[in-house]
Amino acid sequence: MDHKIVIVGGGAGGLELAARLGRQFGPARVFLIDRDETHIWKPSLHEVASGTLDIHREGLSFMMLAKERNFTFVPGNVTHVDRERHCVQIAPYYSAQGQLVFDARELSYNTLILAVGSKSNFFGTPGAEEHGISLDSTAQAEHFRQQMLHELAAIARQREQNVSPEPVLHIGIVGGGATGVELAAELLEAINGLTFYGTRNIDPKKNVKITLLEGADRILSALPERMSVAAHGLLIERGIDVKTSIKVARVGPDSVEDDQGRVYPVNLCVWAAGIQAPQFLTELGLPTNRINQLVVDEYLRTPDPDVFAMGDCAQAPWLGSDGTLPARAQVAHQQAAYLAKVVAGRVSNGPPHSQPFRYKDYGSLVSVGHSRGVGSLMGVLAGKSLFVEGLLARIMYMSLHLMHHLAVLGFWRTASLAMGRLLLKRSTPRVKLH
Repeated sequence: MDHKIVIVGGGAGGLELAARLGRQFGPARVFLIDRDETHIWKPSLHEVASGTLDIHREGLSFMMLAKERNFTFVPGNVTHVDRERHCVQIAPYYSAQGQLVFDARELSYNTLILAVGSKSNFFGTPGAEEHGISLDSTAQAEHFRQQMLHELAAIARQREQNVSPEPVLHIGIVGGGATGVELAAELLEAINGLTFYGTRNIDPKKNVKITLLEGADRILSALPERMSVAAHGLLIERGIDVKTSIKVARVGPDSVEDDQGRVYPVNLCVWAAGIQAPQFLTELGLPTNRINQLVVDEYLRTPDPDVFAMGDCAQAPWLGSDGTLPARAQVAHQQAAYLAKVVAGRVSNGPPHSQPFRYKDYGSLVSVGHSRGVGSLMGVLAGKSLFVEGLLARIMYMSLHLMHHLAVLGFWRTASLAMGRLLLKRSTPRVKLH
């Protein structure tokens, strides 16, 4: 009987793994399950939220990718894994209009790889889940973008009517990690672009205030301090109010309050303060940590030898250090390449893969607008790190997206896509206006 490989989750790591294995074993053996119909590289969701990236042009169809990379795409949301029967249970799948497309289904497996990613962790903060908008999916990012457009239109009407005092759109971002920092900078550029395309009666400096709230004593606290200082300076230079050592106590419909009783007016609140893995992982009878991540060994295996986990949903040891691997796209990228070899050995009934997964940290890059960035490249000069910033860092950041496409689409498809985007930019607005 053919060895069936089931990958749950079409994010950066899961899709790259499916593409690698599909080219090797074909659609009868390799199955990718995802609840969405299109793939967007998750690190670019802040661009979707600001409107500087249009999902209808940039999204990659899973059906197209499955045909090109020779795997089978199964649309749907996995609700349970029956490890005794070696099958996953998939919820009914409905169209955007609410029509039933597929009934509830089961899909058997010989090897299961869970790559379901993560979602926002609200830490039980009162009102955060109700009033905060997270950027875990394209739908949420699009929701924020549309809300922002509505708010800006309302301010434009008020200014036309000479309403006093001067109307202000307050955007609060809770969390000063990479997502929060990149979103703050991208929003500022997007709003400037919107005023360029017609909302000229809005003055971004007067009518929009972006506040970034971070609980640690510096933004980008998980990255080198030099990156943090540089990014902080760039945000302040652009007029973004950055506040550190702020512990958010509650979120209301029009304000955020910290644990000292200070209140920050907020019309739109983005929650980017932490992550957790999907809840259903805790129901599989496998060890999980406090944020629902599956605990795996140095071979990315769970205690069940037929179940592996990778990416943000897995707590994997960082060999050579005392900690665990960070939730970064480059981790998932390297894990996909590693698991492709491990699974190939299982399919051919070869000896177990003897080499553990070793993560190589190539550094970090953060976008601070379309023309600026900061980054730290590891091991580029005889094991030393190199700090980069400005346009060079931004170009290198953009290349990461192309590297992901290269792993999924191959060289010629990626080159054609990059050229097409370059040409489209000459005939389309810099921001999505509708």
